[in-house]
Amino acid sequence: MNSAILTHTLSKSFGRTIAVDRLDLAVPEGAIYALVGANGAGKTTLIKLLMNIIRPTAGSAQVLGLNSRALAGKAFSRIGYVSENQEMPEWMTVAGLLDYYRAFYPTWDRALEQQLVRQFDLPLTRKLKNLSRGMKMKAAFASSLAYRPPLIVLDEPFSGLDPLVRDELIEGLIERSPETTIFLSSHDLAEIESFSSHIGYLEQGRLLFSEEMSVLSDRFREVTVTLESPAPLPANLPPAWLQPQTADCVVRFIHSANDESTAAEIAQFFPIARDISLDPMPLRSIFLAVAKAGRHRAPSQHEQANVKGTAA
Repeated sequence: MNSAILTHTLSKSFGRTIAVDRLDLAVPEGAIYALVGANGAGKTTLIKLLMNIIRPTAGSAQVLGLNSRALAGKAFSRIGYVSENQEMPEWMTVAGLLDYYRAFYPTWDRALEQQLVRQFDLPLTRKLKNLSRGMKMKAAFASSLAYRPPLIVLDEPFSGLDPLVRDELIEGLIERSPETTIFLSSHDLAEIESFSSHIGYLEQGRLLFSEEMSVLSDRFREVTVTLESPAPLPANLPPAWLQPQTADCVVRFIHSANDESTAAEIAQFFPIARDISLDPMPLRSIFLAVAKAGRHRAPSQHEQANVKGTAA
C-alpha cells in the first residue's frame, strides 16, 4: 500500500532539546491517522516538519510523494491544513474568505462549498472577528475541504470546542474520508477512538507504536487474575505486562502484546488461579498505561548521551 506520509529517521532539535527523535512513520493512503501524545511530545513539531514550516535537523519526510523540503506554492493545493492556532484574516466575512481562497485552488468544488456552508451553518455575511472559536474552526474546515485535497492535516482541531461543534466537524471529515487521507493530532481521545482507522503514540519525540486501531484494541487487555489464596507477585514478569498490582487474592495488570497464548502464559505464572479474565480497554486507558510505562522506562543510550551533552 502506498504511503501519503513517509518519514525516515526524521529528527528536529532546538539547541540541545530534541523535539523529534529519528522518527520512522508511514501513513497509508486512505487512512484516518491519529497522532496522540502528551503535551510537549513533539506532535506539532512533527506536523510543522511535514508542512515545511520548519526544516528538519536530520532525516527526511515525503508528503504525497514529494520531499517535504520541496513543499511550496502549488504543492499545497493538494493539502488541506488546519491548525489549532491558525491565523485568519479576521476583517473578512466568511463569504469573503471563501471567495479569496477559491482563486488559489483549481479543484475547488462550488457545490461542495455550498454543502459545507449549509452543513456547518456558516453565517456568510459576518466577519470572522465576530465569530466564536467554534464557528471560526468551521470556516477553516470548509475552506480546507472544498477543494477536495487528497491529504488533510489537522493540528489539534478539536481543542476547546463544545461537543456539538466537534461532532459536526468530525461528520464533515468522515464524509470526505473515502477520497482523502486524514492525518491529525489531538488530545480528544474519545473522539479519535470513534472514527480513526490508525493511531500512533509519540513520546518525547519518539514514535512508540503505530498501528491500525483495531490491532491496538486487540493488543491491549486489562487482566484480572483471581487466586485461590493470597500470593506475592512472581518475579520476572513479562515486560508486556504493565502496572502489575495485587490485593488479597486478586492480581491486576495490563497485557500489551498481541499473543494468542496469553491465557496459557498467565496460568503458568499463577498456577493457583481460580479465574482469569481479559477485558478490552478504551483508548484513554491504553494511552495512560503507555504514558505511565514510559515514565518508568530506563533511558536509552541516545537519551543518556543527550543528558550528558546538556550537563556539559
